[in-house]
Amino acid sequence: MSPRKTNPPFRSGVPELLILHLLAERPMHGYELVQAILAHTAGGLEFGEGCIYPILHRLEAEGMLDGRRQSVGNRNRVVYRVTPKGRRELARSVADWRRVVAAVNHCLQGGERGQPALA
Repeated sequence: MSPRKTNPPFRSGVPELLILHLLAERPMHGYELVQAILAHTAGGLEFGEGCIYPILHRLEAEGMLDGRRQSVGNRNRVVYRVTPKGRRELARSVADWRRVVAAVNHCLQGGERGQPALA
C-alpha cells in the first residue's frame, strides 16, 4: 500500500501551473502576477503575495524561472521569465491537469454507470 498524500499535486500545484502559464505569455513581476491570476480566473482564484513570492523564489531556484531586476514604473522590481526548463514543466503540468480534470468530470458525470451525479 502506498503512502497517502495529504496534498495531491493537482491541488497543491495550481498556483505553480498558473504562474508558469502566465509568465509563458509575458514576463511579469510578483504583484502583476497576483493581479493577472485574479483577472485570468475571472476572480475565481486569488493568491496573495505571501503565497506567490515564495513560489516564484522556489521556481527560480529550480531553474524554471529567470528573475531580473528592472525599473518598472519608477520602482525597482524583479521581473520573471519562464526558462526552457520551465516551459517543459508547464507542458507536463498542463497534461497532468487535463488528465485530472477529465477523470473528475468522468466521475461527476456518473462514471461507468453512466448516471449523472447528484448535485
